[in-house]
Amino acid sequence: MALTRIGLAGLAVMGQNLALNIAEKGFPISVYNRSASKIDETIERAKLEGNLPVYGFSDPQAFVKSIRKPRAIIMLVKAGAPVDQTISTFSPFLEAGDCIIDGGNEWYENTERREKEMSELGILYLGMGVSGGEEGARHGPSLMPGGSFQAYGYIKDIVLKVAAQVPDSGPCVTYVGPGGSGNFVKMVHNGIEYGDMQLIAEAYDVLKSVGRLSNDELHQVFAEWNKGELLSFLVEITADIFTVKDEKTGGYLVDKVLDKTGMKGTGKWTVQQAADLSVAAPTIEASLDSRFLSGLKEERVEASKVFKTGGLYDILNNHPVDKSKLVDDVRKALYASKICSYAQGMNLIRAKSIQKGWDLQLGELARIWKGGCIIRAIFLDRIKKAYDRNPNLANLLVDPEFANEIIDRHAAWRRVICLAVNAGVSTPGMSASLAYFDSYRRESLPANLVQAQRDYFGAHTYERTDIDGAFHTEWFKIATLARI
Repeated sequence: MALTRIGLAGLAVMGQNLALNIAEKGFPISVYNRSASKIDETIERAKLEGNLPVYGFSDPQAFVKSIRKPRAIIMLVKAGAPVDQTISTFSPFLEAGDCIIDGGNEWYENTERREKEMSELGILYLGMGVSGGEEGARHGPSLMPGGSFQAYGYIKDIVLKVAAQVPDSGPCVTYVGPGGSGNFVKMVHNGIEYGDMQLIAEAYDVLKSVGRLSNDELHQVFAEWNKGELLSFLVEITADIFTVKDEKTGGYLVDKVLDKTGMKGTGKWTVQQAADLSVAAPTIEASLDSRFLSGLKEERVEASKVFKTGGLYDILNNHPVDKSKLVDDVRKALYASKICSYAQGMNLIRAKSIQKGWDLQLGELARIWKGGCIIRAIFLDRIKKAYDRNPNLANLLVDPEFANEIIDRHAAWRRVICLAVNAGVSTPGMSASLAYFDSYRRESLPANLVQAQRDYFGAHTYERTDIDGAFHTEWFKIATLARI
C-alpha cells in the first residue's frame, strides 16, 4: 500500500470515529491499537461506511513506517501514564521532524513536559483538545491544538476539513498557542460545560419541583427555549431527554436515572487553577460542589428522613405558582447565569495566558466553540463579537450588549432564586452567578471589614481610601481603652 497521510493510536469509540472522519475527508490513515479486535472493528466500520482509506496495524514499527514523512500521529488514549507509555512505544521508530499529537483531556503541564522531552529527540509535540463527544469526533468536532506551531502546520489541512464547519464562521479549529495552551483551553471549556449543565439542571429542578411541570411540558419548554437566545447543544439534548421512555417500566427514563453525577477531573482542575490564579469562578465551583453532594446519595436519603419534621417536608406544597410566568422567569435566570459562567471561564483563560505569555485570543476561542463542541451555543457568536469590539474587555458583564441583557433580566433572576429558596429547592449555580454579578457591580464591598479583622489579629496591614500607603492599627489597644 502507499504511505498514509497520518496515523491514529487508540481505537475506543472516540478514536475510531475521529479516524473515520479523517478518512472520509480524503486523508488515508493508519490506525493502531494494542487490541487486535479494535483494529478489526475499525476496519470493518471503514468498509461499511464507504470503503474509507483506513489501514490497521498491530505492530508499532510497521504502523509508524506506514505513514509518510514528516509523520504525524494522533493519540487518543487515557490521560496520564497511558500517554507516556504510548509515546515510549512509538518514539524508537520516529525520526527528527516527526510529530505526536495528544488528543486526550490531559493536564497541561504534562503536555509541556512531553513537548520538552520530545524536542530533545527532534520530535514535535501538540496537545489538542477535542470536544464534541462521539458524534462530534465522527462528524465534526471543535479542535484546540496547542504546542509546536510547526507541528500544527503538518496537520492544518487535515483539521480544517475534519473540524465542525459553521456558516459565516468557518472551521471550528485554530492554533490556540504555545506550550500546554490547547489542553488548558479544553480544560476550561470543560469547566464551563460543568457550569452550563448544572444551571440547566437547576432550571429543570425549579420547573419540576416548584412549577410542577410534567416531563411532556418540560420537553416543550426546553424545545421552545432552543429556538431563541438559549439555542445550544445542551438545551437541545435536554429537550430530547424528556421524550425518552423506559422500556422496562413504560415511564420516562429520566425519572429512573440515579441522581448521582460522575466526573473525570477536568472540572476539578479548572477550579484548582481558578484558586491558584485568584480568579473568581463561583458558578463553576458550585457545579463541582453539586457533583460532590450528588455522590452522597445514601447520606441524603437519611438526611431527608431527619428533616421531614418541622414543616420542611411540606414546604413545596405551600408555593402555588403561575406556570407561564415561572417558565419565562427561569429562562431569563438561566440566560443571565450562563453569561456569568462564560465570563468566569474567559477570565480564567486570560489570567493563565498572561501568566504564561501565551497571547491567547478570547474571541477566536469563542468562534471555534460555536460548532462541534458540547458547549456550542448561539450566544458564543455574540461573545466573539464582544471581544472583537474590545480585545481588552475586563469582563463579559460590562460589554454594553451583555450588560443591557443582564439589566433586563436581573429582576426575574432574583425572583427565581427567592422562590427556590423559599420552596427549599437548592440553586447553587444560579445563586452563585447572581452573587458574582452583585459583587462585581458594586463599587464598595464589605471587604474593608475583613481586612480590618486581618490587621487586628495578624497585623497584615491595610490600605486606606483617602491616603496612599500601607497602615497598621493597634485595634485591640484602642478598643480596650475605649471600653474603660
